[in-house]
This record gives sequence, structure tokens and C-alpha cells, in this order.
Amino acid sequence: MSEIQIRPTVATDLSRLMAFDHSTKSDAVWQLELRRDAGQVNASFREVRLPRSVSVEYPHNPFALADDWVRKSMMYTAVIGGDPVGYIGLLERGAASVAWITDLVVDVSHRRRGVGYALVSAGQAWAESRAHHRLIMETQSKNLPAIRLAQKFGFEFCGYNDHYYVNRDVALFFAKALK
Repeated sequence: MSEIQIRPTVATDLSRLMAFDHSTKSDAVWQLELRRDAGQVNASFREVRLPRSVSVEYPHNPFALADDWVRKSMMYTAVIGGDPVGYIGLLERGAASVAWITDLVVDVSHRRRGVGYALVSAGQAWAESRAHHRLIMETQSKNLPAIRLAQKFGFEFCGYNDHYYVNRDVALFFAKALK
């Protein structure tokens, strides 16, 4: 396999990136359980294996990528043999010196080959170079591959938002302290 190169996204990449299959397959989900008792709310998640793999639709509109690209603080494209094979979107939010990974997509034919890992590594290096103290990755509770990647990188679960995405999916947030 050719070497994975990571570079800043340019306008000419956008049509190729939008054409990727942004969905993923998952064999398990993080199921939210809410309990409300006398002025107290308890939320817990547990990983639930599914009887069969499900397709998880991407929670953002890939065709709005060109509009979103200009609002990102940074966006990197992974390239193999001159062809874009994945991308990561990063956004600086708030005064707390935090960077967010808002998008992480790898084209289907290049998944499970280290492309996602290379993109998150580049995103982390960028956040560190900007003196951010924390990197947060958001993902759907149904996207077990993204959850596993976050855990592999040392991100820890730090919160959730019910009905966060336009499709009303639960968002999970994973954070990592940076140097």
C-alpha cells in the first residue's frame, strides 16, 4: 500500500470528499439510559451488541461540505497515490483553548488501513501547535468504529447531547488532554 500523506484541504478536494460514502457499519451501539428520581437525573451508557450490523448514516450533510469548509479552523485531507481518501475537520471553540474534531471521514475502500489514525494524529498535532489544552471528538452513539478509534487514541468519554444532530441522534463527546 502507498504511503498516507496528510495535507491541508484545498478547494479542489471538496467535490471528491463530498462524493465519499459517509455512512459506516456498526455491530454495537452505546445505549443511553436515563433515570429520573425526585430531582435527580442519572444517565448511563452501556455498549449493546446488535444482532446484525447496521448502517449508520452520517449526521452532517456531505453536500454542505464546501460551505462548512470555510467555517472550519482547519481541515486536512488524507491522500494516497495522489487521490484523496479521507478528511478531518477541526474547529476552535470558546476561550478555554479547546479544539473539536467535528468531522472524520475515510472513504470505504480505505477504511481499517490507518487513514483515520493518521488524520486524528494530524489533528492532534495541529491542536498542540495552536497551544490548545484539550481536543474533543464528537461522534454518534451508533458509530462504534469512531468510538473505538477515540478510545485507541486515549480519548475519554466526557459527555453527551441527546438529539444533537439534525437526524436527532445522540452525540457522544470524548476528550483528550494535550501537552
